[in-house]
Amino acid sequence: MKRYLLTLLTILLSLNAVFSKNATPLVYKINLRDDVNSSTWLFMQKGITEAHALSADQILIHMNTYGGEVVYADSIRTKILNSKIPVSVFIDNNAASAGALISIACQNIYMQKGANIGAATVVNETGEQAPDKYQSYMRATMRTTAEAHGKDTIVENGKTIVKWKRDPQIAEAMVDERIVIPNVIDSGRTLTFTTLEAIKYGFCEGEATSVDEIITKKMGYEIYELKEFKPSAFDKIKGFLTGTFLRGILIMIIIAGIYFELQTPGIGFPLIAAITAAVLYFAPLYIDGLAANWEIIIFVAGLVLLALEVFVIPGFGIAGISGIALIVAGLVLATLDNIYFDFRPVPSEAISEALLTVVGAFLFGGVGVALVSSRIGHKGFLQNVALIATQDIAEGYIGVPVEQTQLIGQTGIASTDLRPSGKVRVHGEIYDAVSEEGFIEKSSAIRISRYEHGQVYVVTVES
Repeated sequence: MKRYLLTLLTILLSLNAVFSKNATPLVYKINLRDDVNSSTWLFMQKGITEAHALSADQILIHMNTYGGEVVYADSIRTKILNSKIPVSVFIDNNAASAGALISIACQNIYMQKGANIGAATVVNETGEQAPDKYQSYMRATMRTTAEAHGKDTIVENGKTIVKWKRDPQIAEAMVDERIVIPNVIDSGRTLTFTTLEAIKYGFCEGEATSVDEIITKKMGYEIYELKEFKPSAFDKIKGFLTGTFLRGILIMIIIAGIYFELQTPGIGFPLIAAITAAVLYFAPLYIDGLAANWEIIIFVAGLVLLALEVFVIPGFGIAGISGIALIVAGLVLATLDNIYFDFRPVPSEAISEALLTVVGAFLFGGVGVALVSSRIGHKGFLQNVALIATQDIAEGYIGVPVEQTQLIGQTGIASTDLRPSGKVRVHGEIYDAVSEEGFIEKSSAIRISRYEHGQVYVVTVES
C-alpha cells in the first residue's frame, strides 16, 4: 500500500512540476527590421527552431521592412506555414514587397496606426519592374499563401457564406496592377493597404501600439514570459557570407585568381586570392549543411582537370571543358539542399537562382578579366603592374651577354697570336680578346684585365 501511495505522490509531483513550468505562457519574438536577405533567412530559421525547442506558446515577428530578395522571403514563408507554433506578426511601420508575403503567411497580422502592407511587385536591382515570368511566380506565391489560411463559414441575413480568411485575389493584386477588384482596387495601381483598410478586408486582425498590447489584449496572456532571438556575431558573419551578391563576387575572384595565376610562373597573390575566396564561399555552406564533401570534391576535380589542360595536355579539349563544367557544378550544387542529385525537395526558384548566380558571375568575371588584362601596363592604377616597354635595336638597344664580366681576373693562355686581337682560352672556353700590350705570342699565359662594350681585354701574366 505504501508503495502505491509513494508512486501516486511521485506522479502528482511530476505533474505539478510540468504544469508549474508551463503556467506562464512563453512568447518568442523575432525581429525583422532590415531588408529580407540571407541574414534575415538565417535569423528567422534559427529563431523558429529555437522557439520550438523551448516549446513556446506563440511566435511574434516584429516587422518593419521595405522588402528584399524573393527567394529568401519564400523560404521564410514556407518555414512559417509549416510551424507547429502559431506565428503572428506586428507591423509597426512597413511590410512592403517580400515583407507583405511573409506577413500574409502568418496566422495573425497586427498593425500599428499609420502602417502599410502590400506593393509586392518584383523589381530588379535598379528598381525597375522585372519581366512577367517573375511577376507570375510572385502572383502565384502570394495567392497560394493567402489560400493556405483556408476559409471561414459565416451566416449573413440567414444565408451561409463561405469566405476566404485571406482573399487570394487581394493578395495577387498586391503584385499585379492589372487586377481589378470592385470597391477595393482599380486597374493601373498595385495594391497597398493602410491599417484600417487591411482590417476591413481581412488582412489584419487588429490595430496595436506595442508588443505588450498584442500579447495581453490580442493573445490574452495577462502574465507572460517574452524571449527575444539575439543573433550571435557568427550568425551575422555567416548570413553575410551566404548573401547572393557576395557569392557572385567570390566566384568572380575565384575565376580571376585562377586565370591570372595560370598566366604567371610560380605561386603568387592571384592563387592566394582564389583559395581565400573559395574557402569563404564553401565554408558557411558546409557549416550550414548545404555543401557536402562530394560537392567540394567535384569543384576541386574541376580545378585539377583545368590545370592539366593548361600545363600538361597541349591545346584545349575535353579536359578543359570537363574542368569548367565540374567547377560550375560544384559551385551550384553547394548552394542547393539536395541529396546526391535528388532535387525533388529543392524549390525550382532556388535552382534558378543558384544557376543565375554562378553563370552570371562566370560571365561578369570573364568580362572583368578581359578588361583588366587589356589595361595592365597601359593606363589607370594598373599601368605599373606589368612591364610592357620594349628596347628596339633601331633605338640603339643591343643584347649583350654579361657572363664575360665574371671572367675579370681569371687566367688562361693565348690560343692564337694576338696582333693585338685574337683568341684566348680560359677554363676550356674560347673567347675573342684584344691585347692591351700589343703583340702577345701564342701559348703565352694571359690574364683578363677588363671587359668593356662587349669586348674582353687581356694582358700577359708577367705584366
